[in-house]
Amino acid sequence: MAMMVTTRLLRRGLELFAGISALGFVGLLLYGNNLSLFLEAMLSLQWGWALLGVGLASLDWVGGGLRLWVITRHVYPKVTLQGSVVAGGLNTWGGFLTPTQTGGGPLMIYALKRYGVPLPEATISSLMTFVATVMFFAVAGPVALLLGAGRSLEQHGILGRAFTLYDLFRLSLGGFIAIGLLMIALFAFPEVARRIGQRLVSWLERRRPRLASRVNEMREGVDRSHECLVAFFRGKGWAALAAAVVLSSLAFANRLAAGYVVLRALDIQAHFVDVLLLQTLITFLLYFAPTPGGSGLAEVLSAAVMSIYVPRVLTPSYILLWRVITCYLTVAFGSFVFWRWLKGAEGHADGNVAPPPRGD
Repeated sequence: MAMMVTTRLLRRGLELFAGISALGFVGLLLYGNNLSLFLEAMLSLQWGWALLGVGLASLDWVGGGLRLWVITRHVYPKVTLQGSVVAGGLNTWGGFLTPTQTGGGPLMIYALKRYGVPLPEATISSLMTFVATVMFFAVAGPVALLLGAGRSLEQHGILGRAFTLYDLFRLSLGGFIAIGLLMIALFAFPEVARRIGQRLVSWLERRRPRLASRVNEMREGVDRSHECLVAFFRGKGWAALAAAVVLSSLAFANRLAAGYVVLRALDIQAHFVDVLLLQTLITFLLYFAPTPGGSGLAEVLSAAVMSIYVPRVLTPSYILLWRVITCYLTVAFGSFVFWRWLKGAEGHADGNVAPPPRGD
């Protein structure tokens, strides 16, 4: 696989993700200190809400895929919705298996290329989905604050009376706004990025003579990537980017709404908007987590933040259901899809299996 994320890295990420998550859950069981109540809670779930949570999990694929399709078709109209859905889901899957979500972008590019999207267009499409994500959180957060949502969180201190969950929410939101402003500054001067890319190609030509035969192709790729990037900041490109920002609410609906759904599945009443803010806070803080899928950190952070609503004895039940909806289902299905691809590719190399459809 011609990309920075190797199958070995993904396997190791999956092993670490599973191992750390299991250890974290065992720790929560000990923290809850009531195994019988945990089992009772799991057997007496509000199953309508639990099934809704399973539906939410599919939005990692459907919501992310729709957003990617809107972005990619602006620079490559022949992209298929099926390929976009698969690429969007594998983007989330790859992010869960690698620290700070570094594997998501390469997996998205790999999947798009597999479905016939040229590399420059796939690369810029991946970049623009990240732009849409940052813009979505940078806009949605201030809107929520202006509307007064979550004021009740001010009474919940986490570092003494001087620092509340609401303060932490605003602090994490500031990080996304800062990233957004930096990206705007970079996109205001796209020619600079093109020049940097061309200089890197020239440096490779000098240092790696064996790549000389591919230098022109690489230069053309840099130029095409530049054209695709500029295309998003003129004409219909603004509309495509705006639509992607709106669709980000669907792409992230799983992680933002899962907390409320799990509370209702456990028959715990809570204010939807306040829980939504808490889940946004958790998403902010885990976005660049240094462990695969935020494993370990996610369990501890969510248990601490959601302790406002979740009794100690129900914390293991809450965390297990929350992780199943936000993470485990996507990891399981993504692993099935990706390793099925690898098995098919190996079989094709042996002359036994036909190559998978490219979707174009």
